[in-house]
Amino acid sequence: MTSVRDVEIAAARPAELAAVQNLLRRAELPTEGLDPHVDTLLVARDGEWVVGSAALEVYGASALLRSVAVDSAWRGRGLGVALAEAALALARDRGVARIYLLTETAGGFFPRFGFRAIPRTEVGPEVQRSEEFTSLCPESCLAMVLELGTG
Repeated sequence: MTSVRDVEIAAARPAELAAVQNLLRRAELPTEGLDPHVDTLLVARDGEWVVGSAALEVYGASALLRSVAVDSAWRGRGLGVALAEAALALARDRGVARIYLLTETAGGFFPRFGFRAIPRTEVGPEVQRSEEFTSLCPESCLAMVLELGTG
C-alpha cells in the first residue's frame, strides 16, 4: 500500500484539470467556477494519478477554500489533512488574512486547522460574490472562517 509520504502535493498542471473535475464529481462537490482559479489549485499525485485536490479562490486579503477532495481509495490516511495544510500554506504565501469555506459534510474536519463556524452574513463581501457562494452551495451549507492575520 502506498503511503501519504509517497504522494506529491503540488500545483496542478493544466492537463490535470479534467482529472480534478472527475474527482470532485465522484465526491459530489461542485466543479463549476474552478477554471478561473487553476493557478491556486493543488493536487495530490500518486505517480501520475490525481488522488486529491484543494483549491483557493483568492480575493485580495480573503480567500475561499474549496474543492478539498480525496479519492475514496486514499481516505483515512491523512491525505485530506496534508492537502488542507498545503492550501493554508499557499494562502499565507499569497498574503491572505482570512480563509472562508462552505461545507455540507465536513464541518467536523476543519476545526483542527482553526476554522470556526460563522453565520453566512459574516462572510467577507468579496467572497459572498463568488460563484461558489452565490449559486453552487445551498443556503444550508455551514460557513466557516480561519483568521490568518497575515493580510
